[in-house]
Amino acid sequence: MAESNSEVEKVVLGNFVQDLILTSQEVQTNYVYTEGGVGFRDALDSGGIPVIDLSLLTSPFELTKLHHALSSWGCFQAINHGMSSSFLDKVREVSKQFFELPKEEKMIYAREPNDMEGYGSDIIYFRDQKLDWTDRIYLKVQPEEQRNFKVWPEKPNDFRTTVIEYTERLKLLNEVILKGMAKSLNLEEYSLLKECGDKDTMLLRFNYYPPCPMADHVLGLKPHADGSTVTYLLQDKEVDGLQVLKDNRWFKVPIISDALLINVGDQVEIMSNGIFRSPIHRVVVNEEKDRLTIAMFFTPDPEKEIGPIEQLVNESRPKSYTPVKNYTDIFFQYYQKGKRAIEASKIQLCEAE
Repeated sequence: MAESNSEVEKVVLGNFVQDLILTSQEVQTNYVYTEGGVGFRDALDSGGIPVIDLSLLTSPFELTKLHHALSSWGCFQAINHGMSSSFLDKVREVSKQFFELPKEEKMIYAREPNDMEGYGSDIIYFRDQKLDWTDRIYLKVQPEEQRNFKVWPEKPNDFRTTVIEYTERLKLLNEVILKGMAKSLNLEEYSLLKECGDKDTMLLRFNYYPPCPMADHVLGLKPHADGSTVTYLLQDKEVDGLQVLKDNRWFKVPIISDALLINVGDQVEIMSNGIFRSPIHRVVVNEEKDRLTIAMFFTPDPEKEIGPIEQLVNESRPKSYTPVKNYTDIFFQYYQKGKRAIEASKIQLCEAE
């Protein structure tokens, strides 16, 4: 989706948030939501987000729980996923050590304008864009031949080996999850995997949310739904901040020791013909504490056209989405406008009739 010249003079990188808290006593206006206040803090505590035991995912009971979780919440907390506490702590630790490096060392891996990969903050697409209170590293970790090691940190020394091991483990886990989702929809277990194509992509994002003096008026991530098929989030062990929108109310996502928060993205919502819902979520920030999370996004082969699976279309549930290709390309600019890219794919009622 191209921006008009009148709206954007050029695409540029935003400031690093870590720098802002060191050099300024006031938060810049493009981070501030005037309607914030208590609205950012009155999210409901949620014990309702389902917890799925992945070691039991072959059982009809756990598959029913999975179907309910993704059709109501769009997400669940996954336990017994096969990764040890010590390994997950290692993933968190290499992230922490990188963001603690001196600026000149981090800048070796800074991304270029118009490029997503590397160390950076928000890309500014248009004037008056609301910016997220976060610095991050984006890495394409799959397919292997597309890894750009120029922007993969070499410090800490075990950063790259840890990222590669985490990638391999989540690649195996994603196959288990997509098979379980398919079976919960009464589809052949490889159905969703086949829909993703042979060259699906994995993008890894390390998120650093510094403390913010205006925490009640700033967001770490603005409200959005993911453009992925499935997203895997490793939360901070101590500081929460993720909130999910359900029934027009915001719910806090609790921290469960060693669990992964797994949510479907827009592309699974399209494949499932709307049975599974890609949840809208946001991140609030903390006035005193920083927060680190690690998100892995799976997306289909960009050349594969994604549409509702034929078996999930019938008279009672007509086709709700038009096929799309390379969905990720348009997702980010819709995101920066606070809009959902999936709306462009939805079939309106008058068209369906």
